[in-house]
Amino acid sequence: MDLDHDIFDRIHERWKRERPEADTTGFEAVGRILLLAKHLQNSVAARLGSLDLDLWAYDVLATLWQNGPPYHLSPTELCKSAMLSSGAMTNRLDRLEAAGLVARQPDPEDRRGLIIELTPKGKALVDQAIVVRLEEANEAASTLTEVERKDLVRLLRKFLAAMERGPESGTPA
Repeated sequence: MDLDHDIFDRIHERWKRERPEADTTGFEAVGRILLLAKHLQNSVAARLGSLDLDLWAYDVLATLWQNGPPYHLSPTELCKSAMLSSGAMTNRLDRLEAAGLVARQPDPEDRRGLIIELTPKGKALVDQAIVVRLEEANEAASTLTEVERKDLVRLLRKFLAAMERGPESGTPA
């Protein structure tokens, strides 16, 4: 494996030959991030698949789990935390509820509202899944030194913050 060259280096060379005036530096960074994201999603999906758990299901269960006892959120809070639309969340909650991993309960604070809570089965599964998920992430990042990982986190945080600010900040969303 050549750690000094990858597919984006070859693409850059082709653009340099065909369009020498074209600045490909942004494409080289973003293209690598997009391709890396695909590889990482496939790796996570394979590892979580060993628990018969899809990544989307893990994300919802982990969001509830991270909230701490009593492991529940309103659907609106869950959508915001999981960065999903209400329609997508409803579909996921239907599937998780059918599997016995979450339960919809009346909201004691708002009789028109609901809360979504982890069931004991859901908590047991997410407790296992977090170990698998963190192991996979650490293995994926193991090619980098600790300093490189910290640098990468810092750079990605900066990049993500700019993207989340959106066009009004002069940064594309």
